[in-house]
Amino acid sequence: MRFRKPGKVIDNLWYLGTEESGVYALRGDRGTALISGGMSYILPGVLSQMGAFGIAPGEITTLVILHSHFDHVGIVPYFARKYPAIRVVGSEAAIATFQKPRAIEFINGYNLLMAGERKESLREFDLEWRPDIVVLPAREGERIDLGGVHLKIFETPGHSNCSISAYEPDHKILFASDAVGIPFSDKLFPAMNTNVDQFLASLEKLDSLEVDVFCADHYGYITGEEARTIVRQTIDEALNMKTAFIEALRRNDSDIDAAAKQCLAYTYEQMPGYFLAPEILEGVLKQTLKYLDRAQRSEA
Repeated sequence: MRFRKPGKVIDNLWYLGTEESGVYALRGDRGTALISGGMSYILPGVLSQMGAFGIAPGEITTLVILHSHFDHVGIVPYFARKYPAIRVVGSEAAIATFQKPRAIEFINGYNLLMAGERKESLREFDLEWRPDIVVLPAREGERIDLGGVHLKIFETPGHSNCSISAYEPDHKILFASDAVGIPFSDKLFPAMNTNVDQFLASLEKLDSLEVDVFCADHYGYITGEEARTIVRQTIDEALNMKTAFIEALRRNDSDIDAAAKQCLAYTYEQMPGYFLAPEILEGVLKQTLKYLDRAQRSEA
């Protein structure tokens, strides 16, 4: 079953933010982890929700960045500066990204773009990424211990080269961000942006986990039978999309721009109202098409 409204997921887990951009608070005996960082415009709502749900910002001990894309790190600067005791962690590849001025410019710029008119409500908060934010490495197999509950880290590149996933084994909760399909409406969108084969390999790794709750960063969380099969469903959808994208390249004689426009039109036809602006999603689709074009050429 799919849930998109903020609130309690299970006794020690809450979904915060908005339908299209969410983060999670997982509480242990010795601290609470904020998992993922959403888009910057969700911050006022997140703070209000935390108050309503009885989550004190001061109890947060860890902030887990699942990957470095702008729409997953927007509220990190506020929490990192306002509560400097919070330990911010992410993959080594994400840390390298945060050290690139061009990447930081992109993160800040696109968060403002997506905020639109809502950016006026953000002026009182310091949400700009700058080099003072320290992110510590979270590597494959490492544990984040919150006291009585812990997260195990898996490196799951493919959506981005810096993607990690976190798994809470006691309640079988998977936090995979966009490394697993995005549950938009009744669809499941495999965002295999940078490396299709890595994306599929990461899914095969996660498929060995028992999952009762799947926590997506976009469009809420899933429980029950769909959660238990979400990884396998994503694999099937990714293989179908791979075939469709290769066909789009063939029809357009490997013209990436033309194939991307065709795939963009098809995507919005299937998922009207998807949260990403067309110019951003078209860039994402071009990344996937470029990878597939290179792979096809290398096999020829």
